[in-house]
Amino acid sequence: MNYQTIQVRVEQSVCFLKLYRPEANNTINRTMVDECRHALAACEDAVHIVVLEGLPEVFCFGADFQDNTAEPEALYDLWDQLARGAFISIAHVRGKVNAGGVGFVAACDIVLADNSAEFSLSELLFDLFPACVLPFLIRRIGFQKAHYLTLTTKPAAVQQALDWGLVDACEDNSEALLRKHLLRLRLLSKNGIQRYKSYINSLDAVLTQARPAAIAANRELFSDPANLEKINRYTKTGVFPWES
Repeated sequence: MNYQTIQVRVEQSVCFLKLYRPEANNTINRTMVDECRHALAACEDAVHIVVLEGLPEVFCFGADFQDNTAEPEALYDLWDQLARGAFISIAHVRGKVNAGGVGFVAACDIVLADNSAEFSLSELLFDLFPACVLPFLIRRIGFQKAHYLTLTTKPAAVQQALDWGLVDACEDNSEALLRKHLLRLRLLSKNGIQRYKSYINSLDAVLTQARPAAIAANRELFSDPANLEKINRYTKTGVFPWES
């Protein structure tokens, strides 16, 4: 399939899925969500490992305020595919990760990064909050650390993300780090991966339980006229909500 917002290649049993909207800072729109879900659905039966990548300077910078058409149900279910699909999901992170980009990372089974990786949740600066991101982030790093990142809105460097468990391993050369992991992970059978993922997902029902509240909160935030006005002003002028 010819995709507009992602690039996909399959090597043996590994699917490399790259978020690719360089003209829009790799932000998320409806097309990206739909294309990622289509690609991941094709991975369920045959692919053992999915490697999710972004651009060298920016992994994903969150929602596209210029084209904010992604439905929260579809976005949540995309991250749920990464978390609970019948494959090992690896986020290979370089550069900046913001807002919904953190959702992509937190949903993956394994997160590998280089030293340029930087993670932030900027939503509260616009009177929003990361409703759909938080169940995945809390599942990975715990309530208080996710709470702190949300409230402070400040970026966390890769060492802090490693200490907190958002990143599993990092090196200057993340390509080499990824290759080392793939050498080992390729030894696992599809059947073994499927059975393990099914079992480990049965031990933690938080993503299913949190889905209705997360989607409802997201819809409320993005239907608030005051919030929409702040977003609209920012997209047209670049002026942040706290600036006159």
